[in-house]
Amino acid sequence: MNRLLLSATLLIAGHFSVRAGAQPPAEYEVKAAFIYNFAKYIAWPAPDAGRPLVVGVIGKDPFGRVLDDAMRGRTVQNRKIVVRRFTRVDDVANCDILFVASSETRNLPRILSTLRNAPVVTIGDMDQFAERGGMINLTMNRDRVQFEINVDALTRAGLKAGSPLLRLARIVKEPRMESK
Repeated sequence: MNRLLLSATLLIAGHFSVRAGAQPPAEYEVKAAFIYNFAKYIAWPAPDAGRPLVVGVIGKDPFGRVLDDAMRGRTVQNRKIVVRRFTRVDDVANCDILFVASSETRNLPRILSTLRNAPVVTIGDMDQFAERGGMINLTMNRDRVQFEINVDALTRAGLKAGSPLLRLARIVKEPRMESK
């Protein structure tokens, strides 16, 4: 299993070349590569013809230029990828993927409530993001990026993760609300 995870991580982050003596990719370079690869394994409802796949960031952007560089010139499912930044949740309705920065921890319930049934893949890297209703949480374990998926949140939004993605993820569930 460890060998499979290592191989998948190398494939996912593979577009970052590391030459002898060069620095390994930084955390957010790897996370940008993960986001790109997530897009390849998510099935969205049929988009408008010619509409780009929009990857958005809300809050204080931890990526800087890294996300733009990772997505530049790329396409997924015959859709050109564009990156946009947002400061207000009301502006993210046309996103396909939204990275919720940790600066938005206090606003997370409102963001997830607003997007609850929208076909927007929500990705974060904060504690218990997926358990709180986010779809994909990027986590660090021994200096390696791993991820968790909340399949219920994806399904509720009319999205489906491909089996290669699900095999590599840790599947998490939202806590069940007790009946009163």
